[in-house]
Amino acid sequence: MTVAVALFTRDLRVHDNPVLHAAATGADRVIPLFVLDPAITGTGFAGPNRADFLALSLADLDDALRARGAALVVRRGDPRQELAELVAEHDVTDVHLAADVSGHAQRRQDALVDGLDARVHLHDASITAVAPGAITPSGGGAHFAVFTPYLRRWQETGQRSPLPPPDRLRMPDLDPGKVPEAAEISSGDPAEDLVGGGERNGRSLLSEWADGLVDDYSSGHDDLAGDRTSRLSPHLHFGTLSPTEVVHRVGTRTQGAQEFVRQVAWRDFHHQVLAANPRTSIEDYRPRGDDWRDAPEELRAWAEGRTGYPIVDAGMRQLLREGWMHNRARMITASFLTKTLHHDWRAGARHFLWHLVDGDVANNQMNWQWVAGTGTDTRPNRVLNPQRQAERYDPRGDYVRRYVPELRGIDGPAVHAPWKLPDDQRRGLSYPEPIVDLDFGRRRFLDARTSD
Repeated sequence: MTVAVALFTRDLRVHDNPVLHAAATGADRVIPLFVLDPAITGTGFAGPNRADFLALSLADLDDALRARGAALVVRRGDPRQELAELVAEHDVTDVHLAADVSGHAQRRQDALVDGLDARVHLHDASITAVAPGAITPSGGGAHFAVFTPYLRRWQETGQRSPLPPPDRLRMPDLDPGKVPEAAEISSGDPAEDLVGGGERNGRSLLSEWADGLVDDYSSGHDDLAGDRTSRLSPHLHFGTLSPTEVVHRVGTRTQGAQEFVRQVAWRDFHHQVLAANPRTSIEDYRPRGDDWRDAPEELRAWAEGRTGYPIVDAGMRQLLREGWMHNRARMITASFLTKTLHHDWRAGARHFLWHLVDGDVANNQMNWQWVAGTGTDTRPNRVLNPQRQAERYDPRGDYVRRYVPELRGIDGPAVHAPWKLPDDQRRGLSYPEPIVDLDFGRRRFLDARTSD
């Protein structure tokens, strides 16, 4: 009798899971394993929003495995040590896991390959649609640094077909352990309007999206108030949905579908950058010699949605309420912090990672660097003026009124500039004055101790 381990990491699903598929087809018995690693839970990376989503996803995965005759085996501790014990106890011959790109993930993979008395199989194109190392520049180099040529190659690269879920699984005789609850993973309460985790929820969302909602994506994805986005990003982060299956289900039948698949390619692009440069999670990809400002009260005002710029504050308050933020709002708020207030992108990235249920090191850090001008953007001096962004992407002000209750009594686009209201209307508002004055040719910070 042969025994294999399917080690779940960021692939918490039974559909189109190369790890589970390989373990189930290559051995008589399978141990579906998840290790709660203190290197993650003890570092503060697992905030309450992701902890809640993760706990729900693990419980859902356990249900799916039990329906197939197995169960999710949960262990707590160092993955290499926990795996070594299982390998010895059950004569495991093969360990399967999804290849990942962060520095922590690469160190974990190296430790398992070098430290286990079993064959370790790393499965590419499980966390991404196209494996990070599958596309490299023809002129040399470990990765593409510019998205457009990467996209062309990505579109030309053949992707594997989605894999069916196993019909039946057989496990060795062992105690599966207890699936963790959110409180064990992280302390604190999750966001008030956090979405639910789990493969069943993800597949339901994908069905609605692929069956027609995606067709409006090209014209509607930047509409802040309309919120015509897929909301699939948390499921892609935790792997409760397969990016390969998402691309296959959505297809390219309409312009909206094509534009959405392009966003999946962006996700893969950032993963291949981080895979080749793990230090870019904390270091500038392209250093610009920036002299970042140190103004803690200003940073706190931004984080709490008290900048006095309604479109910025709406985005930051959506993050606090939902553990998620519209992508256009992410760009506006990040540009405001780095390009208008000139704060270090790392401070903003840390705040996002703590709150975002889809907080992904590759996408979060590289998007922040793109906006800050230290990343892969070919126009590093790009600045998003919050007022122009508001006029273009929230023209009626509905997005602001949804998330900034102090301004709900202001009709129409006037909500974007409450400081321009007549004095009698302004006196009744419990909303802060702008933290920085943008009406001058040069920025003028309202804190008299600093200057631009």
